[in-house]
Amino acid sequence: MGRMARTLGADLDDAELRGDLPPEMRDDMLSACTGCADPTGCAHWLSRRSEAEAAPGFCRNRDILQALAAE
Repeated sequence: MGRMARTLGADLDDAELRGDLPPEMRDDMLSACTGCADPTGCAHWLSRRSEAEAAPGFCRNRDILQALAAE
C-alpha cells in the first residue's frame, strides 16, 4: 500500500497527521490491500512506474489514494 501511495504522490503519514486519514481508515485500506485480487498484477504495474496519476482499476484503494494525492 505504501508503494502505491508513493507512486500516486499520496503521503499517508502526512494525511494521518492532518486528520484526513483516520487510523481506522488506514487500517481498512491495509486490509483491502492485503486482500488484493491481483497482487501479481499490482507488483507488475508498480515495477513499471515511479509516478502515476491514477491507480490501476483493480486497486481497492484507488479512490481514497487519488483523493489523498490531490490534497
